[in-house]
Amino acid sequence: MHVSKAPHNKRKIINDPVHGFITIPDELIYDLIEHPYFQRLRRIKQLGLSHLVYPGANHTRFHHALGAMHLMVKAIDVLRKKNVEISNEERLGAIAAILLHDIGHGPFSHTLEHSLLNKVHHEEVSLLFMEELNRQFDGKLTLAIDIFNNKYSKPFLHQMVSGQLDMDRLDYLQRDSYFTGVEEGVIGSERIITMLDVVDGNLVVEEKGIYSIENFIGARRIMYWQVYMHKTVVASEYMLTSILRRAKELYSKGTDLFASPSLKVFLQHDATLADFKAGNNWLENFALIDDNDVITSVKVWQTSDDLILSTLCRMILSRNLFKTEISQRDFDPEKVKVQKELIVKKLGIDERDLSYFAITEKLINSAYDEKDKQILILSKNGATQDIAQASDNLNILALTKPVEKFCFCYARIS
Repeated sequence: MHVSKAPHNKRKIINDPVHGFITIPDELIYDLIEHPYFQRLRRIKQLGLSHLVYPGANHTRFHHALGAMHLMVKAIDVLRKKNVEISNEERLGAIAAILLHDIGHGPFSHTLEHSLLNKVHHEEVSLLFMEELNRQFDGKLTLAIDIFNNKYSKPFLHQMVSGQLDMDRLDYLQRDSYFTGVEEGVIGSERIITMLDVVDGNLVVEEKGIYSIENFIGARRIMYWQVYMHKTVVASEYMLTSILRRAKELYSKGTDLFASPSLKVFLQHDATLADFKAGNNWLENFALIDDNDVITSVKVWQTSDDLILSTLCRMILSRNLFKTEISQRDFDPEKVKVQKELIVKKLGIDERDLSYFAITEKLINSAYDEKDKQILILSKNGATQDIAQASDNLNILALTKPVEKFCFCYARIS
C-alpha cells in the first residue's frame, strides 16, 4: 500500500538571542534560506575582524539577515493595522528583499570589499545573486528586486530595506551591541517599529516616537566610534587588506600562492561588474568563498618566501596588530617620516613597500544625513518634518554634520 509522505514543514521557528523566536513566514523564504548562496552567510562574520577587540563579536551575516527579516515582518504587521495597504505579494517581496539585502557580501564583510572586489560594490553583487535566484525560482523574486532597486510604486517598502531607518540598521545596531557588549548601542527597535506609519507613500515615525529616534541616531554614532571605527579594529582591517593586496601583487608577478580555487580566481584577476554580468562562473566562484578561505590562506602564507606577506600574516595571526593613533588634526609629516624610517630599518623592507606597514587616512562618520533618505516625524496635525528640525535636542542637529578624524596606522617597532 502506498503511504503518502506528509508535506515538509517550512514554517520553522528559529531561536535568536537578540529577538527571541523568529518564525519563517513563507515557504519561498524557507527555500531561499536553505539555498547555498544564503547558507554561505553562516561563514561570513558580520563585523569582520572586530572579534580581535570584542571577543564575542563572532556573529554572522546569516544571523543579521534573519533578524532583519523578522523586523520586516513585524513592521509590515504594524503598518497593516494602521490601514496601510500592503498586499500579500508586496509583503512577501519586501521580506525577500531584506532577507537577501546582504547576500553579496564577501569574506569578512566590509573589510575586504575593496580588496577582493575593488571595482564592484557588495550591493551590486547582492543584486546579481538576487537576479540569479529569480531565474532559479521562476520569477518569484521579481517584485523583491523592484523593491530592492527602489523601482516599485510604493517607496516606503524600499525605505524599510534601505534608508536612514531601515530594518537593516534596526537589526545590526541591536545585534552588534549585544555581541560586542557595548550597551550604548542598544536601541528600542520594538518601539520604533510600533511608531511607524506611511504618509504620501513615504515611511514616517509618529511624533511620540521622537525620543526613540534620537536615541537611535545617538547609538549609531557611538557604535561607529566605539566598534566599527575602533582604532584596533581599523588596524586589523588595514592589515588584512594589506595581506590580500600583497597576495594579488605577487600573483600579478607570476608567483603561485596557496589558495582555494575560487579565491585564487579573485587574487589573479580584478573582476568588474561587466565580468560578472558576462558569466564565466564569476558569480559561482564568488559564492564559494568565505572567511574560511581567507584565514586558511593567511595561515599558510605566514611561511611564504615573501618577507612582506609572511610578516603581515604572522603579525595578524598572533594579534601583533598595528598601532593606530587618531587625532582631530592631521599628523605632523616629520613624525610620520621618522616612524616610517624606523619601520624600514627594523623590518628590512624597501621604502617602496612602506604602504603595507604604514598608512595615514581620514575616518569619516555621519550619524545622520538629512540630505539623504530623511527620517520624517509625523506630528499630530498630520504635517511631516525632518527629525533634525522636529527634535528639540540640539545634539541631533549637530549629528547631521559629518565628523572627520585623522588616522595614522603603522607596524609596532619595539
